[in-house]
Amino acid sequence: MTHKELEDHLLSFSNTWLDFPFGEGTSVYKVGNKETGEGKLFAIVADGSKPLRVSLKCDPQLAENLREKYESVQPGYHLNKKHWNTIICTGQLSDDDIKDLARLSYDLVASN
Repeated sequence: MTHKELEDHLLSFSNTWLDFPFGEGTSVYKVGNKETGEGKLFAIVADGSKPLRVSLKCDPQLAENLREKYESVQPGYHLNKKHWNTIICTGQLSDDDIKDLARLSYDLVASN
């Protein structure tokens, strides 16, 4: 999966936008009110990473299970390790699996 393919998927969710609060090099996808800038992040992509690296919010039990099963799923980089995973898109998880985890992240954040 390319960054562009993932970005298109992330931005297809309602009330989402791309932001750069950490500066160039880190794409942050938020859900909320773009007009006021009030939103919560649900995905972070390390721009230019090869392979692509994306951090997503996750149910704590599922997060742990995924880390145990896949070496390409790691505790969230610079994030709450209980609730966030960083996925290295090496092909170990399918594109559909990653899209499903992105939807879960969006749902977890949007529901709060």
